[in-house]
Amino acid sequence: MPVEWIRKQTLVNAERYITPELKAFEEKYLSADQRIQALEQETYMLLLQEIASHVPALQLASRRLATLDVLLGFAQIAIDRKYIQPRFTEATGLQVKQLRHPVLERILPDSRPYIPNDLNLDPGHEQIWMITGPNMSGKSALLRQAGLLVVMAQIGCYVPATEASMGLVDKLFTRVGASDNLAAGESTFMVEMQEMATILHHMTGSSLLLLDEIGRGTSTYDGISLAWAIAAYLHEHPRHRPMTLFATHYHELNRMAEKYPRIANYHVSVSRQGDRMEFLRTLQPGGSSHSFGLHVARMAGVPAAVIHEAETMLEHLESLRDESTKEPSPKFTPNPNSSWQLSLWGDGDTQALALKESLMALESNNLTPMQALHWIMDQQSQIKGKDD
Repeated sequence: MPVEWIRKQTLVNAERYITPELKAFEEKYLSADQRIQALEQETYMLLLQEIASHVPALQLASRRLATLDVLLGFAQIAIDRKYIQPRFTEATGLQVKQLRHPVLERILPDSRPYIPNDLNLDPGHEQIWMITGPNMSGKSALLRQAGLLVVMAQIGCYVPATEASMGLVDKLFTRVGASDNLAAGESTFMVEMQEMATILHHMTGSSLLLLDEIGRGTSTYDGISLAWAIAAYLHEHPRHRPMTLFATHYHELNRMAEKYPRIANYHVSVSRQGDRMEFLRTLQPGGSSHSFGLHVARMAGVPAAVIHEAETMLEHLESLRDESTKEPSPKFTPNPNSSWQLSLWGDGDTQALALKESLMALESNNLTPMQALHWIMDQQSQIKGKDD
C-alpha cells in the first residue's frame, strides 16, 4: 500500500484505508447541511432587514388585494348563479321570494332542479313559522338557507332569490343538529337545552332564530311540553319578538296558531300514492298531520317485518290516543246534584277490583309513555285470558 494511505479498519479478508483527501471531503460533505441552513437563515434575515421599512405599504396592499379578491368573488358568483341585490329597510322583517340554498342547488344534478320557497317573517304579523312535514322533505334545508341568506346579505353579497327585503339582523341563533359532550357527562338533550337557554337569554327583537326539532331528545310528552312552552315564551315575551322558524314533528304544536295570533302554520308538501311517496319540497300554508316516518324507513331499506310491526303498533297507539281525546257523548249529561254515582269498578267484581289495585300501585310520575303502554297491553291480555 502507498505509504500516504492510512489504515482505517481490518476485516477477516480485507483491510480498509483512507487518504487525507478523502478525509477532508468527508468532513466537508457531512458539514454541508449545517452550512446550508446557516446561509439560508442569514439570507432570510437580510431580506427582513431590507423590507422592514416597507411593512406598512405591504400590509395595506395585502388588505386591498384581499378585499378586491372577495368583491370579485361576490360579483362572479352573483353573475354565474343569478343572485339578486337584497334591499334593507328600517323595519324588522324578512320577506324573500324564491329563496334557494346556495350550496345544495350547485351539487344537485341537472335533472333535479332545486325547489325555491318564499319567506315572509314579520314580528307584527307572522313572527313564528311552525313548519311541519315528513323527514327528508326539506325542513332543515329551509332553515339553513334562511340563515345563509341573512349572513350573505349582511356581508355585502348578493343572495340566491328573485326578491329580498329585510331589516338588519343583530344576532343569528341556530339550534340545528344533534351533538353531545360525553366527556363532561352531558347528553344530547342536555346540550340542546343548554343551547336553547343561551338563545332565550340573549335574543333580541332583531334576532333570527332557527329551531329544528326542539325537544326530540326526551320523552314525547316532555318534548311536546318544552317545545310548546318555548314557542309560547317567544311569542309572549314582554320586550322582544324575534323572528323564528320552528321546524317540528310534533303536530300538536299546530294548535298554537289558534291561541297565539303571530304563530303561523306551514308544511312541506308531499305527494302520496299508495306506498309511494314523492317529496315536493314546496312550502304551503297550514299544518301537516303526518310525519310519514314509516314510509321513510321503508325507503331506507328497513326489513318489511319491522315495518309491519311498526304499523301495527302505530295503529294501536293512535286508537288509544283517539279514545283518550274523544268528546263525551251529548246524549248523557250527568246531574251534579244527583245523590247517586255509578261505580267505575263495580260492587263485588273481583276482576275490576284487581285492576283497581294494580292501577293504584303504579308510580305514574316515574312511568315513561312506553312503560304505560306496556302496562295497558298487559292488563288487556289478562282480562281477555280470564274472559276466555
